[in-house]
Amino acid sequence: MMLHDIHEALTALKFGGIMIYPLMALAVLALAVVLDKAFVYWRYVRLPADLLGLVETYNFAWPDLARRLTALGPRNYFGRFFQVILANRAQPSWWVESRAGDEAQQIEKSLARGLWVLETTVTGAPLLGLLGTIIGMMNAFRLIGSNGLVDPGGVTGGVAQALIATAIGILIAVIALFAFNFFSRLQAQALDEMERLGTRLIDRIRLDRQEKEVRREVA
Repeated sequence: MMLHDIHEALTALKFGGIMIYPLMALAVLALAVVLDKAFVYWRYVRLPADLLGLVETYNFAWPDLARRLTALGPRNYFGRFFQVILANRAQPSWWVESRAGDEAQQIEKSLARGLWVLETTVTGAPLLGLLGTIIGMMNAFRLIGSNGLVDPGGVTGGVAQALIATAIGILIAVIALFAFNFFSRLQAQALDEMERLGTRLIDRIRLDRQEKEVRREVA
């Protein structure tokens, strides 16, 4: 039954006209971006619960944090961001905030890579489908000569070609739109979480310095 449905779908695509090819190319590109994004967020934009709990508190040892960040690996985006703060924690606070901001911008660019393909697919696929519709209708009208309808089957095929191209273009655009909004939302959530936790680490750096100053004054 499934093979029969696939065969019918492929047969229907044959009647979609020349616009089916760029539409399929867009669909393949969009699918590649979706799979790449899904893998990146699953593998490299994750923060273990124990590390999150550690950063949420102000009572942790910096060496313990460094050990856990090293275990995340160099490609984990949270690990990259926290490592920048950790490596510059001896510098003034404004310096730490500046370096963390630079790293956050680089991470934002990395997470946004490929989203333009989905955004282009959202607008381009319906237009290609519409172009396929126009071509299909032109082919159908061409069969209606001065003597009237000379090839009813050809007219029907032209109308079908127009409808198939439009339907496929809209379907690809809708899927790309959901994927674009989904990954844009994940990107915003990840950056917001980095900013919130980064602020906690910088607050911890300030607290450490205040405690050192108090001990120095007491001594």
